[in-house]
Amino acid sequence: MTLELGWFSTGRGPGSRGMLERTLAAIDAGGLDTHIQFVFSNRNRGEGEGSDAFFDMVASRNIPLLHNSSRTFREGRPGQFDTHRDEFDAHTLELVAPYRPDLCILAGYLLIFSPSVVHAFPSINLHPALPGGPKGLWQSVIWEIIGQHAPETGSMTFLVTEDLDAGPPITSTRFPLHGPRFDSLWQQVGNQVPSVLRERDGVENPLFQAIRQEGARREAPLLLETLSAFAQGEVAIHDGHPVDGHGDRIGPYDLTERVEAALERE
Repeated sequence: MTLELGWFSTGRGPGSRGMLERTLAAIDAGGLDTHIQFVFSNRNRGEGEGSDAFFDMVASRNIPLLHNSSRTFREGRPGQFDTHRDEFDAHTLELVAPYRPDLCILAGYLLIFSPSVVHAFPSINLHPALPGGPKGLWQSVIWEIIGQHAPETGSMTFLVTEDLDAGPPITSTRFPLHGPRFDSLWQQVGNQVPSVLRERDGVENPLFQAIRQEGARREAPLLLETLSAFAQGEVAIHDGHPVDGHGDRIGPYDLTERVEAALERE
């Protein structure tokens, strides 16, 4: 049975557009038995060149495109957006009500779901660290990895819950932080603490850049292999927990071999 998807993205930059384009290419090639029912964005046309390009791409594929502009919503509403999140997401749910996705994907969606959306359908998100690893934005994750002198890192998908970025991990992929790509960069860093490196180099630090590049290379393959695992019944969500094809809880499903094989084919 085809896996029916909803896709949530602000669509701000090329990464968001590329993630959707690669998913559609895999569907077109017949290697991914999924169908995207709709794409939802918290922007309207005219709010950014990047999101407009994203919308053009979605429209070119005749995928229903739903808008609920958080910028427009904020106008005339005093206070922090968090105090109005339930109201905003009530309209979001009205827009997606005609659709029945099996799973929703957050790919570059820059808002936090309210509980009403969390419980409306299972949703998964990507995080640039291994289960149990650093939390937060990708920049702080990388600095923490450097500070730990971690031997490896990776990425994971996780189930979106009411606890921000704390849902159970579903799938993961890992890669080593040693060998020809990294050894000389660690030597350059030596025993310097991340705060000193961040002050001196910022995100242009060579070790920071190498970790980011290797992680970013694996994000789209991880998502595609995750969707394939869902479509083939290897992974599912049951009662708020990821399970395998037999209904047993998993945590997480290691897709490293598949992701690395996909990188070799590129």
